[in-house]
Amino acid sequence: MNNPERFKHLICIASGKGGVGKSTTAVNLALALAANGRKVGLLDADIYGPSIPLMMGVEPGTRPEIRQQKYMVPILAHGIECNSMGFLIDENTAMVWRAPMIISAFNQILNDTAWNERDYLVVDMPPGTGDIQLSLAQSVKVSGAVIVTTPQDVALLDARKGIEMFRKVDVPILGIVENMSTHHCSSCGHEEAIFGTGGGDRLSAEYGLEVLGRLPLDLEIREKTDAGNPVVSSAPSHPAAHAYLKLAQNVECKVSQHVVSAGSGPTIKVSDD
Repeated sequence: MNNPERFKHLICIASGKGGVGKSTTAVNLALALAANGRKVGLLDADIYGPSIPLMMGVEPGTRPEIRQQKYMVPILAHGIECNSMGFLIDENTAMVWRAPMIISAFNQILNDTAWNERDYLVVDMPPGTGDIQLSLAQSVKVSGAVIVTTPQDVALLDARKGIEMFRKVDVPILGIVENMSTHHCSSCGHEEAIFGTGGGDRLSAEYGLEVLGRLPLDLEIREKTDAGNPVVSSAPSHPAAHAYLKLAQNVECKVSQHVVSAGSGPTIKVSDD
């Protein structure tokens, strides 16, 4: 079983720091891609703090079926194939592992999951720029990375580190997602930029990257994600769901552009000389 042949595109959802909504973005992006008719897999690469089982509404204690005493059958949730360290351990277990063990566990989940053929494998990366990021870049061909940040200056500082890391390992960066961009008061409709403004634009200008989406700071996103019913699947008419659907369209567009760019050959010019 050669997993790289089972998905056309692998997309990393990454951030330089925790707490910026990376996993929420990964989950809703995966669901938005599926809503656009794509076959999608979702891999939780955060070994220390897996959150995909909760966010996808998988019953605690659910374990993947094992085939041939090796391969894990992904859990199906909201029409998406998922795998996570959270399916393999008790939710209260602390992963007190050193780096080699973490890398081994990640590679096993990536390579020994019996994915069906997928258009996209969305990988929810752990925060930071550590061993798993390097291991992924060295293990399989990554179609691109999406960097999630908030407009807050401290988040932008760490997002820069994430961008630099992916560039060093030759992973294309598809663009930036500015999460928690604005908050709309549900009572009066007032719009407020709680975490500041222009952060995504500053990163965009600095690195020549596109802002793929600006996602709102919205109570319904948090409530539905915590309940295992992400907003894209449970409230598709909600403005936040529309924002994720637009993000999915932009991601697909950028992936297509990178494929065309990578596949273009030399130009042959014919002259009379």
